[in-house]
Amino acid sequence: MIGLIGNGSWATALAKLLTTNDNKLNWWMRKQEAVDSLKQRNHNLEYLSSVHFNTQLIEPSIDLLDVVQKSEIILFCTPSAYLLDILKPLPKDALKGKTIISAIKGIIPEHFQLLQDYLIDQFNININQYFSITGPCHAEEVAQEQLSYLTFSGEEENETKKIANLFATEYLKTSCNNDLWGSQYAAVMKNIYAVGAGIAHGLGYGDNFMSVYITNCYREMYLFLHHHFVENNPDAVLPDFHTSAYLGDLLVTCYSMHSRNRAFGTFLGKGYRINDAKMEMNMVAEGYYASLGMKQILKPIPIAMPIVKHIYEILWEQKNAANHFKELEDLLT
Repeated sequence: MIGLIGNGSWATALAKLLTTNDNKLNWWMRKQEAVDSLKQRNHNLEYLSSVHFNTQLIEPSIDLLDVVQKSEIILFCTPSAYLLDILKPLPKDALKGKTIISAIKGIIPEHFQLLQDYLIDQFNININQYFSITGPCHAEEVAQEQLSYLTFSGEEENETKKIANLFATEYLKTSCNNDLWGSQYAAVMKNIYAVGAGIAHGLGYGDNFMSVYITNCYREMYLFLHHHFVENNPDAVLPDFHTSAYLGDLLVTCYSMHSRNRAFGTFLGKGYRINDAKMEMNMVAEGYYASLGMKQILKPIPIAMPIVKHIYEILWEQKNAANHFKELEDLLT
């Protein structure tokens, strides 16, 4: 049994993939209303409500510990900003022997860690039991069964392929790599850059500027990923960062109308205040919180990342967006 933690759009899309392949789910949801709606109407109450589920394959619940105890595989798919509160009810040995899959594309708040590092520290998991899912892939297109791609990362190739096969369908193709840290950091950073792309759009910048902006975002991301990998794996072969899990995910998140991070940034570029933009969204833009996390992670790293710095200052120091993008104009090449 697979325990799915989360009930937003992305969790709903992954539930669709898993149940399409006849996998049985214990599905943790935040609200009893969502549980009742799924049982009675066969769809998620608030997210991707057009997706119809075979509820004979799903046992929804608001009891997190019960879901974890009943499941061999735990799939985390919640906004990173809420994860600490969600995990509070779990005893420290709750994840012992479980296979863990992360579909979280953010930094754990307060600890400023990727999920696997947090779980290693707080729940004593073994890295070999941990796998991650990265894009490029929008939940809305999965719901519509439009052809999409996912990348699965893990330390051991055969086990990673087994995890990927749980999700593979005619309209969802999978690939695998062993770059657990880099693929997840790329997913974190592309959300920050997508907020910036939205701000630029809201400010009135056009496609010409956007192409230059995203090119520079990728160069900045590449420098970080290269430094991080070499620092931690000096004798290993460098991963290919020119692939869909890195460059492709960045492109779609910056350009797509489905991108909540781009949408959030667009509100800001049009003059909305942070809290007003959050209210308009009614969904979490991971890039907002990721910029704070990356600010802390970058402190000891000798790499200049001016785009991340400028987006952080707009989001967390309330710096003027138009002025900051004027400064970026002269930094981009």
